[in-house]
Amino acid sequence: MTRFLILFALALSLSGMAEPQQPVFRGASDAVRIFATVTDGDGRLVTTLTQGDFEVRDDGRPQPITLFDNSPQPIRLIVMLDVSGSMEGNLPLLRAAADQLFRRLLPHDAARVGSFGHDVTISPDFTRDAAALGATLPAHIAPDAPTPLWRAIDEAISAFDDGSDARRVVLVLSDGKDGGPTGFRQRFVSQVQVIERARDEDVMIYAVGMRSRGRANARQGVGPGGLQAMMTADLPDPGLARVAEETGGGYAEIRFGQDLGAAFAQIADELHSQYLIGFAPPKRDGKVHRVELRVSQRGLKPRARRTYVAPEN
Repeated sequence: MTRFLILFALALSLSGMAEPQQPVFRGASDAVRIFATVTDGDGRLVTTLTQGDFEVRDDGRPQPITLFDNSPQPIRLIVMLDVSGSMEGNLPLLRAAADQLFRRLLPHDAARVGSFGHDVTISPDFTRDAAALGATLPAHIAPDAPTPLWRAIDEAISAFDDGSDARRVVLVLSDGKDGGPTGFRQRFVSQVQVIERARDEDVMIYAVGMRSRGRANARQGVGPGGLQAMMTADLPDPGLARVAEETGGGYAEIRFGQDLGAAFAQIADELHSQYLIGFAPPKRDGKVHRVELRVSQRGLKPRARRTYVAPEN
């Protein structure tokens, strides 16, 4: 009898010791999720790292990693296409490239399609049906349409469904600079506001910039300022790159002769090759924290979100 009691007590002790070894992840609403892309010196994706290869720092202090997964994660993707007048010559390329992107969606992915010019419109439902998505692509571009770039991204962030825990991604294609409101009823949205809202609502933004192929704007003025404006008139908004970097996405600029479809396909491959890393926020203060992701192997470059808002008690 005494021997039985000793064995029973030992079993209870061992079961109690084993339980804390399991990592605790308190849920997506309470923990900080980081979707990270890692590339080598040649820009190629690195997909074979383990949890031990990463270090997460919150405001400079290392944090325990409570979740690690390098399998493809479900994506909710909203593709926002610039249909301003300067994109008139790019419409066939735009439609063909978007079709390549849609065909690379995995079974658990879903997307919506939006456009911005005179209006900002977004298709009503998420779907992975490539034919249905293709049917929502723009068929015409008005030559006098403006470029409400930041308002378009802001409205895309509003279009995500709150019931899904899938990763939220906005992919924007544009060849112009934000034109601001075009009427009294349109609210002003800045680049900083877009970054802050993407951070607060955990949205990753990818951007592809193109050079304009539409009608040239001859009214650029004279003098040094006019010359500079003329030289940069066909360049995409320089703020696109910063928005992508701050939210952990990526930015690519397409020049004449380069394959837009290949750029879209590369983004799809990257989204399906990211690492999901989670950690419990050390402070529940409702404030903005800087987050830094490091990789122990030399020569590798991680890319991930730079800030997050901690939950508040």
